[in-house]
Order: sequence, then structure tokens, then C-alpha cells
Amino acid sequence: MTTRYSKDHEWIRLEGDVATVGISDYAQSQLGDVVFVDLPAKGKTVAAGAEVAVVESVKAASEVYAPAGGDVIESNQAIVDDPSLVNRAAQTDGWFVKLKLSNKAELDALMDQAAYDAYLKTL
Repeated sequence: MTTRYSKDHEWIRLEGDVATVGISDYAQSQLGDVVFVDLPAKGKTVAAGAEVAVVESVKAASEVYAPAGGDVIESNQAIVDDPSLVNRAAQTDGWFVKLKLSNKAELDALMDQAAYDAYLKTL
């Protein structure tokens, strides 16, 4: 199980054939209090870099992009019911969607934890 990060501050964690997607702790801290999350329906196909969800906070609304392409096999109803879960557990229980990836090689273009930490220091 390896977690990869995009420059847009999404994370993706592959376990077997299923990839879980969420936003980084840095992203949730920049958003402030999350008040609404709009997630895609099961079965939707998303391309790498395409919008997969929308998150609204007290500061702004932001798109969440798919770090890799695939079919949505599950959306996290828990964050729809309690959007603050994104703030409390962005990189664990506050995930957004689970994808069946169409091309696992797309993960190679993403940053590992060390590279993402170094990237954050440049911001």
C-alpha cells in the first residue's frame, strides 16, 4: 500500500485493484471548515486530472481532481453526511471515492510522501 500525491493536493492509495482518493491534510487546512461535499455516483468514469468531486468550505468551493483515471466503485457517504470528517481525518476516514483504475501506470507520475513534503516546502 503506497500513497501518492498530486500537485493539486489529492492523495491516492492503491490496495489491490482499488485506489482510494482524498485530499491531503495540507489541502483541508487551507480550505478551512468543510461544509459540503458533492461526490460522483457509482459507475462514473473519470480521467486522470478530471474533476471527480466538489468540496465547499467556509472560505470557498473547490474541485477535487482524480489523480488517476478509472471507474468510481464507491463514494464516501460518511463525508456527505458529516463534511467536517474531511477536516478531522483527511487522509484516513475522510476519503472521497474509491476507483478501479484504468491504468495503474498513471500512479508513476505522482509524488511519494517525501517528494510531496518537499513540494509543500516550496509553497
